[in-house]
Amino acid sequence: MLKLKYLFNNEDLAEMVVKNWEFDKESLELFQYYRISSNAIYPFEYQGNSQLLRFAPKPEKSKDNILAELEFIAYLRNRHYGVLESVRATNGEELVEVQTPWGEYFASVFKHVAGVQISKTDCSDAVIFSHGKALGKLHQLSSEYTPLHHKRWSYSDVLKWMKETLMEHPLETAALAETQFLQDYFSNLPITKENFGLIHYDFEYDNVFYDEATNACNAIDFDDAMYHWYVMDIEQALDSLEDCIPSELYSHKKQCFMDGYVSEYRIPDDYSSVATACRRFANLYGYTRILRSMAEQWEHEPEWLTHLRSKLIKALENKKASFGAEIS
Repeated sequence: MLKLKYLFNNEDLAEMVVKNWEFDKESLELFQYYRISSNAIYPFEYQGNSQLLRFAPKPEKSKDNILAELEFIAYLRNRHYGVLESVRATNGEELVEVQTPWGEYFASVFKHVAGVQISKTDCSDAVIFSHGKALGKLHQLSSEYTPLHHKRWSYSDVLKWMKETLMEHPLETAALAETQFLQDYFSNLPITKENFGLIHYDFEYDNVFYDEATNACNAIDFDDAMYHWYVMDIEQALDSLEDCIPSELYSHKKQCFMDGYVSEYRIPDDYSSVATACRRFANLYGYTRILRSMAEQWEHEPEWLTHLRSKLIKALENKKASFGAEIS
C-alpha cells in the first residue's frame, strides 16, 4: 500500500505519464475509473483496445523488483500461461521513469486480459476448479524458472524490510517480536525446487479473471510477487475464497480449488504446518504496510481520508491481536 499522501486522484499527472505511450486521446475520460492502492491504475484505450496505466512514486518501489516482475511475466507468456501483457512505451522500454512536477515515477502499461474477475462470476465449481488449476500451473512454471537479468526479492528480504520499518516505531514491540519469530521459524524450514519459488502472493479473486470462452483463468497484478513457499499463495487464495462465498459452501469450494491445483502441481507434504506460519507472515506484512502508509497525518484531511484512516486503524488492531500466537 502506498503512503496515504499518494492516494489522491491526479488526472493531470496520469495524463503526463501516459504520453509516454500511444493512446486514444478521447479515451482519457476513462481516467475517472482510476484506483490507487499499491500503485495508481488509470484505464485508457489505444486503437479501441483497453489498456491500464500503472505508476507509483520512485521512493515507494524498487526498480529491480519491477524489472524482475516484467521478466517473469514475459516468461509466463512465452509458455502460454494466461497472464497480462506489458506494452512498450514509444521509447521501446517496458518500464519508464518519468520526471513530473509531483516527483519522479515508475510507470508501465498493460493490456487488459480476457474474461471477468472471479469475484464477479457465480463462483461455480468449474470456475473455482479453474482458479486452483491456474495457481497450480503457475507454481509448476515457477519451479522451472531461472531469471536471466533481474531477481525479485524474497521472503527474507521482506522480513528485513518489515524489521527496518517497525524499528522506526518504538512502540511496536509486539510486531518486532513477531518479525523475529518468523525469521527464526522460516530459517529452519527446508527449501526445495518443489516447495519454494517465485509466487504471485496476491492470487485473489480480484486479480484472476475467468474466461468462459476458454474455461481458463488469466492473472494480473504481480506487483507483490516474491520468493516464498508455494503454500503462501495457496493460503492467500483460500482466504480470498472464504470472503467470496457463503460459509456453508466453503469446505466444498475449497476442495474444488485444491482439486484444480493438484491437476497441475503437487501440494507440499508439510502444507499444514507451513500454512499457519504463512498466514502469520501475511498478517504481519499487511500490518507493517498499513502502519507505514498512515504514519504521516495532516490537519484538515478530507472526509474520505479521515474515513480511510479510521478503517486502517481498525485493521491494525485486528492484525495485532494474532501476534505471538503458537504454531502447532
